[in-house]
Amino acid sequence: MSLLEAFTFLSFWAVGLGLTKVEQSQISISAEVKKSIDIHCKITSSNFEGEYIHWYRRKTYEALEHLIYVSSTKSPAQANLGGKKNKIEARKDSQTSTAILTVNFIENEDVAIYYCTGWYPHSSWIKIFGKGTKLVVTPSDISLPADISPKPTSFLPSIAEIKLHKAGTYLCLLEKFFPDVIKIYWKEKDGSTIVESQEGTTVKTNDTYMKFSWLTVTENSMDKEHKCIVQHENNKRGIDQEIPFPSIKKVVAAFDSTKTCVTDEISPLQLQLTSTSAYYTYLLLLLKSVIYLAIITFCLFRRTAVCGDGKSSNRRWRKKVNFSSSFIVRKRIS
Repeated sequence: MSLLEAFTFLSFWAVGLGLTKVEQSQISISAEVKKSIDIHCKITSSNFEGEYIHWYRRKTYEALEHLIYVSSTKSPAQANLGGKKNKIEARKDSQTSTAILTVNFIENEDVAIYYCTGWYPHSSWIKIFGKGTKLVVTPSDISLPADISPKPTSFLPSIAEIKLHKAGTYLCLLEKFFPDVIKIYWKEKDGSTIVESQEGTTVKTNDTYMKFSWLTVTENSMDKEHKCIVQHENNKRGIDQEIPFPSIKKVVAAFDSTKTCVTDEISPLQLQLTSTSAYYTYLLLLLKSVIYLAIITFCLFRRTAVCGDGKSSNRRWRKKVNFSSSFIVRKRIS
Protein backbone atom coordinates (compact mmCIF):
# COMPACT_ATOMS: atom_id res chain seq x y z
CA MET A 1 0.00 0.00 0.00
CA SER A 2 1.43 3.38 -1.01
CA LEU A 3 1.66 6.33 1.35
CA LEU A 4 -1.12 8.15 -0.52
CA GLU A 5 -3.45 5.14 -0.30
CA ALA A 6 -2.77 4.77 3.41
CA PHE A 7 -3.47 8.45 4.03
CA THR A 8 -6.72 8.27 2.05
CA PHE A 9 -7.86 5.17 3.95
CA LEU A 10 -7.13 6.71 7.35
CA SER A 11 -8.90 9.94 6.34
CA PHE A 12 -12.09 8.08 5.38
CA TRP A 13 -11.92 5.95 8.53
CA ALA A 14 -11.56 9.04 10.73
CA VAL A 15 -14.63 10.78 9.27
CA GLY A 16 -17.38 10.77 11.88
CA LEU A 17 -15.23 8.84 14.29
CA GLY A 18 -16.81 10.30 17.43
CA LEU A 19 -20.32 11.25 16.31
CA THR A 20 -23.09 9.38 18.14
CA LYS A 21 -26.23 11.54 17.96
CA VAL A 22 -27.82 14.29 15.84
CA GLU A 23 -30.74 16.13 17.45
CA GLN A 24 -33.13 18.72 16.01
CA SER A 25 -35.45 19.84 18.80
CA GLN A 26 -37.30 22.41 16.64
CA ILE A 27 -40.11 20.65 14.79
CA SER A 28 -40.96 23.85 12.91
CA ILE A 29 -40.00 27.49 12.45
CA SER A 30 -42.44 30.05 11.04
CA ALA A 31 -41.37 33.36 9.54
CA GLU A 32 -42.66 36.10 7.29
CA VAL A 33 -41.41 36.73 3.78
CA LYS A 34 -37.99 38.45 3.52
CA LYS A 35 -37.08 37.54 7.12
CA SER A 36 -34.22 35.25 8.25
CA ILE A 37 -34.36 32.14 10.44
CA ASP A 38 -31.86 29.94 12.31
CA ILE A 39 -32.23 26.17 12.54
CA HIS A 40 -30.26 24.54 15.37
CA CYS A 41 -28.82 21.04 15.47
CA LYS A 42 -27.25 19.51 18.59
CA ILE A 43 -24.26 17.27 17.82
CA THR A 44 -23.05 14.65 20.28
CA SER A 45 -19.47 13.79 19.36
CA SER A 46 -16.11 13.30 21.02
CA ASN A 47 -14.56 15.19 18.10
CA PHE A 48 -16.98 18.03 17.37
CA GLU A 49 -14.20 20.25 16.03
CA GLY A 50 -13.45 17.81 13.24
CA GLU A 51 -17.01 16.84 12.30
CA TYR A 52 -18.32 17.62 8.82
CA ILE A 53 -21.95 18.75 9.25
CA HIS A 54 -24.15 18.66 6.16
CA TRP A 55 -27.54 20.27 5.60
CA TYR A 56 -30.30 18.98 3.31
CA ARG A 57 -33.87 19.96 2.59
CA ARG A 58 -36.86 18.15 1.13
CA LYS A 59 -39.79 19.89 -0.47
CA THR A 60 -43.18 18.21 -0.86
CA TYR A 61 -43.13 15.61 -3.65
CA GLU A 62 -39.48 16.36 -4.40
CA ALA A 63 -36.22 14.53 -3.82
CA LEU A 64 -33.75 15.30 -1.05
CA GLU A 65 -31.57 18.30 -1.92
CA HIS A 66 -28.07 18.89 -0.54
CA LEU A 67 -27.58 22.53 0.51
CA ILE A 68 -24.24 23.06 2.22
CA TYR A 69 -21.71 21.60 4.65
CA VAL A 70 -19.44 23.12 7.29
CA SER A 71 -16.34 21.75 9.00
CA SER A 72 -14.61 24.70 10.68
CA THR A 73 -15.72 26.21 13.98
CA LYS A 74 -13.87 29.45 13.20
CA SER A 75 -15.38 30.52 9.89
CA PRO A 76 -18.93 29.88 8.54
CA ALA A 77 -19.69 28.43 5.14
CA GLN A 78 -21.92 30.34 2.71
CA ALA A 79 -23.71 29.29 -0.45
CA ASN A 80 -26.05 30.67 -3.09
CA LEU A 81 -29.49 29.20 -3.55
CA GLY A 82 -32.22 29.90 -6.08
CA GLY A 83 -30.16 32.61 -7.72
CA LYS A 84 -29.77 34.48 -4.41
CA LYS A 85 -26.24 35.25 -3.25
CA ASN A 86 -25.39 34.14 0.30
CA LYS A 87 -28.88 32.76 0.67
CA ILE A 88 -27.77 30.20 3.26
CA GLU A 89 -25.02 30.08 5.86
CA ALA A 90 -23.80 27.16 8.00
CA ARG A 91 -21.67 27.46 11.11
CA LYS A 92 -20.59 25.47 14.17
CA ASP A 93 -20.61 26.64 17.79
CA SER A 94 -17.95 24.74 19.74
CA GLN A 95 -19.19 25.99 23.13
CA THR A 96 -22.61 24.35 22.75
CA SER A 97 -21.67 21.64 20.20
CA THR A 98 -24.38 23.00 17.95
CA ALA A 99 -24.56 23.40 14.19
CA ILE A 100 -26.66 26.29 12.90
CA LEU A 101 -28.16 26.84 9.46
CA THR A 102 -29.29 30.37 8.57
CA VAL A 103 -31.76 30.90 5.72
CA ASN A 104 -31.95 34.51 4.54
CA PHE A 105 -34.53 36.41 2.48
CA ILE A 106 -37.32 33.91 3.19
CA GLU A 107 -39.62 33.17 0.23
CA ASN A 108 -42.57 30.83 -0.33
CA GLU A 109 -40.22 28.60 -2.34
CA ASP A 110 -38.20 27.97 0.84
CA VAL A 111 -41.00 25.97 2.49
CA ALA A 112 -39.49 22.53 3.15
CA ILE A 113 -38.19 20.22 5.86
CA TYR A 114 -34.54 20.93 6.65
CA TYR A 115 -32.28 18.12 7.88
CA CYS A 116 -28.96 18.22 9.72
CA THR A 117 -26.62 15.26 9.16
CA GLY A 118 -23.25 13.95 10.21
CA TRP A 119 -21.11 10.99 9.25
CA TYR A 120 -21.79 7.65 10.92
CA PRO A 121 -18.80 6.43 12.98
CA HIS A 122 -16.10 4.62 10.93
CA SER A 123 -18.01 5.28 7.69
CA SER A 124 -17.48 7.63 4.77
CA TRP A 125 -20.82 6.92 3.06
CA ILE A 126 -23.43 6.50 5.84
CA LYS A 127 -24.89 9.60 7.51
CA ILE A 128 -26.93 10.11 10.68
CA PHE A 129 -29.93 12.38 10.06
CA GLY A 130 -31.81 14.55 12.51
CA LYS A 131 -35.63 14.40 12.64
CA GLY A 132 -35.96 17.53 10.55
CA THR A 133 -37.29 21.06 11.05
CA LYS A 134 -40.09 22.39 8.83
CA LEU A 135 -39.86 25.98 7.61
CA VAL A 136 -43.31 27.59 7.42
CA VAL A 137 -43.92 30.93 5.71
CA THR A 138 -46.55 32.96 7.56
CA PRO A 139 -49.12 34.37 5.08
CA SER A 140 -49.41 38.14 5.09
CA ASP A 141 -53.20 38.13 4.62
CA ILE A 142 -54.12 36.43 7.91
CA SER A 143 -54.66 37.90 11.36
CA LEU A 144 -53.32 35.71 14.15
CA PRO A 145 -54.05 36.18 17.87
CA ALA A 146 -51.23 36.98 20.29
CA ASP A 147 -51.26 33.47 21.75
CA ILE A 148 -51.10 30.79 19.04
CA SER A 149 -49.97 27.92 21.24
CA PRO A 150 -52.15 24.75 21.39
CA LYS A 151 -55.10 25.10 23.80
CA PRO A 152 -55.76 21.68 25.39
CA THR A 153 -59.09 20.20 26.45
CA SER A 154 -59.14 16.74 28.05
CA PHE A 155 -62.01 14.22 28.00
CA LEU A 156 -62.23 11.23 30.30
CA PRO A 157 -63.71 7.83 29.38
CA SER A 158 -67.38 7.16 30.01
CA ILE A 159 -68.47 4.75 32.72
CA ALA A 160 -70.46 2.75 30.15
CA GLU A 161 -67.32 2.14 28.09
CA ILE A 162 -65.31 1.09 31.14
CA LYS A 163 -67.92 -1.40 32.35
CA LEU A 164 -68.80 -2.79 28.92
CA HIS A 165 -65.34 -3.10 27.34
CA LYS A 166 -63.13 -3.25 30.43
CA ALA A 167 -61.15 -0.38 28.93
CA GLY A 168 -61.23 3.41 28.83
CA THR A 169 -60.37 6.00 26.19
CA TYR A 170 -58.70 9.32 26.98
CA LEU A 171 -59.19 12.13 24.46
CA CYS A 172 -56.79 15.08 24.16
CA LEU A 173 -58.08 17.96 22.02
CA LEU A 174 -55.73 20.77 20.90
CA GLU A 175 -57.17 23.94 19.39
CA LYS A 176 -56.30 27.40 18.04
CA PHE A 177 -52.62 26.85 17.26
CA PHE A 178 -50.36 27.99 14.43
CA PRO A 179 -48.54 26.72 12.45
CA ASP A 180 -50.07 23.32 11.72
CA VAL A 181 -46.90 21.36 12.60
CA ILE A 182 -47.56 19.59 15.91
CA LYS A 183 -46.47 16.38 17.62
CA ILE A 184 -48.68 14.57 20.16
CA TYR A 185 -47.69 11.46 22.08
CA TRP A 186 -48.60 9.70 25.33
CA LYS A 187 -46.67 8.33 28.28
CA GLU A 188 -47.44 6.90 31.69
CA LYS A 189 -47.09 9.52 34.39
CA ASP A 190 -43.77 8.23 35.71
CA GLY A 191 -42.70 6.33 32.60
CA SER A 192 -40.28 7.18 29.82
CA THR A 193 -41.66 4.88 27.12
CA ILE A 194 -44.04 6.31 24.52
CA VAL A 195 -47.39 4.49 24.64
CA GLU A 196 -49.12 3.54 21.40
CA SER A 197 -51.98 5.92 20.59
CA GLN A 198 -54.05 7.25 17.69
CA GLU A 199 -54.68 10.71 16.34
CA GLY A 200 -56.89 12.51 13.86
CA THR A 201 -55.88 14.73 10.98
CA THR A 202 -54.97 18.37 11.52
CA VAL A 203 -58.00 20.54 10.67
CA LYS A 204 -57.90 24.22 9.76
CA THR A 205 -60.38 26.46 11.60
CA ASN A 206 -60.31 30.03 10.27
CA ASP A 207 -56.61 30.99 10.43
CA THR A 208 -55.57 28.48 13.11
CA TYR A 209 -55.63 24.70 13.45
CA MET A 210 -57.01 21.95 15.68
CA LYS A 211 -56.13 18.30 16.23
CA PHE A 212 -57.01 15.51 18.66
CA SER A 213 -55.34 12.36 19.89
CA TRP A 214 -56.74 9.49 21.94
CA LEU A 215 -55.34 6.71 24.07
CA THR A 216 -57.19 3.49 24.90
CA VAL A 217 -56.18 2.07 28.29
CA THR A 218 -56.74 -1.66 28.80
CA GLU A 219 -57.77 -3.42 31.98
CA ASN A 220 -54.15 -4.16 32.96
CA SER A 221 -53.25 -0.45 33.09
CA MET A 222 -56.37 0.97 34.74
CA ASP A 223 -54.48 1.82 37.91
CA LYS A 224 -51.88 3.94 36.08
CA GLU A 225 -52.04 7.65 35.40
CA HIS A 226 -51.09 8.95 31.95
CA LYS A 227 -50.13 12.21 30.30
CA CYS A 228 -50.63 13.69 26.86
CA ILE A 229 -47.45 15.45 25.67
CA VAL A 230 -47.69 18.20 23.08
CA GLN A 231 -44.71 19.53 21.15
CA HIS A 232 -45.22 22.77 19.24
CA GLU A 233 -43.19 25.73 18.08
CA ASN A 234 -45.22 28.26 20.08
CA ASN A 235 -45.49 26.44 23.41
CA LYS A 236 -44.92 28.84 26.27
CA ARG A 237 -41.22 29.12 27.20
CA GLY A 238 -40.50 26.53 24.53
CA ILE A 239 -41.41 23.66 26.90
CA ASP A 240 -43.52 20.69 25.83
CA GLN A 241 -47.02 20.74 27.30
CA GLU A 242 -47.97 17.83 29.56
CA ILE A 243 -51.71 17.29 30.12
CA PRO A 244 -52.31 14.86 33.04
CA PHE A 245 -55.02 12.19 33.00
CA PRO A 246 -56.11 10.31 36.14
CA SER A 247 -56.19 6.54 36.31
CA ILE A 248 -59.34 4.72 35.17
CA LYS A 249 -59.86 3.45 38.71
CA LYS A 250 -60.00 7.04 39.97
CA VAL A 251 -62.60 7.85 37.32
CA VAL A 252 -64.78 4.95 38.46
CA ALA A 253 -64.28 5.87 42.12
CA ALA A 254 -65.28 9.48 41.44
CA PHE A 255 -68.42 8.29 39.63
CA ASP A 256 -69.37 5.96 42.50
CA SER A 257 -68.87 8.74 45.05
CA THR A 258 -71.29 11.01 43.18
CA LYS A 259 -73.99 8.34 43.50
CA THR A 260 -73.53 7.69 47.22
CA CYS A 261 -72.59 11.09 48.59
CA VAL A 262 -73.64 14.64 47.74
CA THR A 263 -71.39 17.38 49.11
CA ASP A 264 -71.04 21.12 48.65
CA GLU A 265 -67.56 20.77 47.18
CA ILE A 266 -67.04 18.96 43.87
CA SER A 267 -63.59 17.63 43.04
CA PRO A 268 -62.01 18.51 39.68
CA LEU A 269 -62.23 14.87 38.66
CA GLN A 270 -65.97 14.74 39.35
CA LEU A 271 -66.41 18.00 37.47
CA GLN A 272 -64.51 16.61 34.49
CA LEU A 273 -66.60 13.44 34.58
CA THR A 274 -69.78 15.51 34.57
CA SER A 275 -68.50 17.63 31.69
CA THR A 276 -67.63 14.54 29.67
CA SER A 277 -71.11 13.06 30.20
CA ALA A 278 -72.70 16.35 29.22
CA TYR A 279 -70.53 16.50 26.10
CA TYR A 280 -71.58 13.03 24.94
CA THR A 281 -75.23 13.81 25.72
CA TYR A 282 -75.00 16.98 23.64
CA LEU A 283 -73.58 15.04 20.69
CA LEU A 284 -76.38 12.45 20.96
CA LEU A 285 -79.11 15.11 21.05
CA LEU A 286 -77.51 16.92 18.13
CA LEU A 287 -77.47 13.71 16.11
CA LYS A 288 -81.13 13.05 16.91
CA SER A 289 -82.06 16.60 15.85
CA VAL A 290 -80.33 16.15 12.50
CA ILE A 291 -82.17 12.86 11.88
CA TYR A 292 -85.54 14.39 12.83
CA LEU A 293 -84.89 17.36 10.54
CA ALA A 294 -84.10 15.05 7.63
CA ILE A 295 -87.30 13.02 8.22
CA ILE A 296 -89.51 16.11 8.48
CA THR A 297 -87.99 17.67 5.37
CA PHE A 298 -88.57 14.45 3.42
CA CYS A 299 -92.20 14.26 4.55
CA LEU A 300 -92.87 17.90 3.66
CA PHE A 301 -91.48 17.51 0.15
CA ARG A 302 -93.41 14.26 -0.33
CA ARG A 303 -96.66 15.85 0.89
CA THR A 304 -96.20 18.84 -1.42
CA ALA A 305 -95.75 16.55 -4.42
CA VAL A 306 -98.86 14.47 -3.51
CA CYS A 307 -100.97 17.54 -2.96
CA GLY A 308 -99.82 19.00 -6.26
CA ASP A 309 -100.88 15.83 -8.08
CA GLY A 310 -104.21 15.87 -6.24
CA LYS A 311 -104.98 19.42 -7.33
CA SER A 312 -104.18 18.64 -10.93
CA SER A 313 -106.49 15.60 -10.84
CA ASN A 314 -109.34 17.64 -9.32
CA ARG A 315 -109.01 20.25 -12.04
CA ARG A 316 -109.16 17.65 -14.80
CA TRP A 317 -112.21 16.01 -13.17
CA ARG A 318 -114.00 19.35 -12.89
CA LYS A 319 -113.33 20.18 -16.54
CA LYS A 320 -114.70 16.78 -17.54
CA VAL A 321 -117.88 17.25 -15.48
CA ASN A 322 -118.47 20.75 -16.88
CA PHE A 323 -118.03 19.49 -20.43
CA SER A 324 -120.51 16.63 -19.87
CA SER A 325 -123.11 18.95 -18.31
CA SER A 326 -122.96 21.47 -21.14
CA PHE A 327 -123.27 18.65 -23.68
CA ILE A 328 -126.46 17.38 -22.01
CA VAL A 329 -128.01 20.85 -21.83
CA ARG A 330 -127.33 21.52 -25.50
CA LYS A 331 -128.83 18.17 -26.46
CA ARG A 332 -132.05 18.90 -24.59
CA ILE A 333 -132.37 22.32 -26.19
CA SER A 334 -131.93 20.90 -29.59
